[in-house]
Amino acid sequence: MTARHAEADEETPLLRAESQTPHKRKHTPIPWAQFSLLLVLQLAEPLTSQVIYPFAPELIRNIGITHGDETRVGYYVGLMQSIFFATQAMTVLHWSRVSDHVGRKPVIMTGLMGLSISMYCFGLSRTFWGLVVSRSLNGALNGNIGVMKSMLAEITDPTNIAQAYAFMPIAWSTGATVGPIIGGSLSRPAERYPSVFGGSEFHKKYPYFLACSIPATFSAIACFITLFFLKETVPNPLSIRKLLRISPKEAAVEQDASTVAKRAVPVFYSTPIELGGLGMDPATIGVILSLYGIVNGLTQIFLFGKIHDRFGTKRVYMAGIASVLPVFALFPVLNELARLQGFSGTVWTLALAQAVLSILVNFSYGCVFIFITASSPNRASLGSVNGMAQMIVSIMRTIGPASANSLFSLSIDHEHHYMGGYFVYVALSAVACVALWVGTFLPDKDMSDEQPAAEDS
Repeated sequence: MTARHAEADEETPLLRAESQTPHKRKHTPIPWAQFSLLLVLQLAEPLTSQVIYPFAPELIRNIGITHGDETRVGYYVGLMQSIFFATQAMTVLHWSRVSDHVGRKPVIMTGLMGLSISMYCFGLSRTFWGLVVSRSLNGALNGNIGVMKSMLAEITDPTNIAQAYAFMPIAWSTGATVGPIIGGSLSRPAERYPSVFGGSEFHKKYPYFLACSIPATFSAIACFITLFFLKETVPNPLSIRKLLRISPKEAAVEQDASTVAKRAVPVFYSTPIELGGLGMDPATIGVILSLYGIVNGLTQIFLFGKIHDRFGTKRVYMAGIASVLPVFALFPVLNELARLQGFSGTVWTLALAQAVLSILVNFSYGCVFIFITASSPNRASLGSVNGMAQMIVSIMRTIGPASANSLFSLSIDHEHHYMGGYFVYVALSAVACVALWVGTFLPDKDMSDEQPAAEDS
C-alpha cells in the first residue's frame, strides 16, 4: 500500500480537482502485481455463472419441471439465472460496508468460498428447487464485485483509472470464453466420452457435476491465493468484534443502471427454429459464446482506453447503449432466415455482425464503473458506494434474465404468439430507449476526461 493511500481519510477527495494539483502529473504506472491478482480473482464469478449457460435449457428440460412444454423452458431458465442476483442484491451492500471496516481480503475470501460450495451443490442438484437453493447460496455469500471495484479504485488514480478499467473485461471475457467451453464440452460426460466416463454411475446420475466442479475448484484455489498473496488496501482494518459495535455509515451514489438481455441468447440459440430460435445443441452454443468472449476481451483491452480518451466517458457510454437496438433487431431476422435457408452463410454472417455489435455494448460497462468511482465523496466511502451500486445492478440483473426469458417464452407461446412471436424484441428495444434517455442526465465530463487537459496545460 502506498503512502498516498495511507494518508487518505474520510475528508480526502477521491479524485482531486485540477485546481488542487499544482504540478503537472504524468500517467501513474498501474501496480501490475496486485492488479493482475484482482483480475485472476475476479475470474471466479464469470466462470461460475457462464459455465451453466450452454446446458441450462437442456438441464431444465431434463429435470422435468416443464412437463415437456418447450415454450416454458425460458421461464425456468430465467428464474434460475435471476435468483443469484436477487439474493446478491440483498447482501452485497452489507458485504461492501463490512469490507470498509474489517478489510477487503476477508470478504473476498468468504465470497470465493461461497462460490465454490454453491457450484458443487449445483452440480449435485437433481430437482429445480435444488438448483434454486444452490444459486441463492451463490448470490448471498458473494459480495466480491463491489469489493474488488473498491480495491481497484484504491490502487489507481485519475491518471490511470481508464487504462485499468480497459483491462477489467479480461476476467469477464476469459470467463465468457472458458466457461461455455467447459459447460458445453463437459456436460453429460458419460454420453459424450463413453470410453472415459461410460462406466461411471456417478456421472450418469449427476451429468452436470463435472462441468460445475471445474469453476468450483478454481474458486477454492482463488480463496487461498487471496489469503497468501493479495495485499490489504484498508488501513488498520477492525476485528469482527469491534465492527459489531459500529453503526453503519450512509453513502450516496449516482448511477444509471442499464442491462441487456444477454442471458436470453442461450435460450434463443437452443429453442427450435419453428418456435422462434435457432435450434442449436449445447456444444455449439458453448463454442459460439467462447469465441465471442475471446474477441470481446481483445477488443476491450486494446480499444477501450483509446476510445475513452478520444471521445469521453459519456459519449462512449451512450454509443454502447445505442448499439443494443440493432442487436435486438437481428434476432427475428436470424430466425426468419433460418426458417427459409437453414444455417446458410447469410445466417452465420448476420450472427457474426450481431456479436460484433454486442461487443460495443460492453464499452458502456467500463464507463459506468468510472462514473461510479468518480461519484464517491472520498476513499473511505468506496466500499459503501460500490456496494450500493452493485446492489442496484444486482436488482436489475434479477429482473433482466427473468423478464427477458419470460417475454421470449410468452412471445412464442402457441396461445398468445404476440406480434408473430417477436414481442420480446420490441419490449427490450423500449427498455434500451429508456436507458438512453436516462443516460442523458449523466455529467458530460468526469475527472478522468478532464485529466489529460490538466497534463497538457
